[in-house]
Amino acid sequence: MIKVVRGNPTPEELAAALAVVRARAVAAAAAPSGDEGPRDAWSDPSRIAAHRLPQPGPTAWGRTFWPG
Repeated sequence: MIKVVRGNPTPEELAAALAVVRARAVAAAAAPSGDEGPRDAWSDPSRIAAHRLPQPGPTAWGRTFWPG
């Protein structure tokens, strides 16, 4: 339900506003819900886990540097 809070729109203005709202609703319903578009490589969490973490052990201190 849409309610006009201020002003006095003409029937044409109200129809134009409702057409925009309906078009946006149809576009949102037609879009796939899981697709967020292409991700930026910098914010992709899989780039951090692409390399194995150093295994613990007596010489682990020498393998703590992550080449990037």
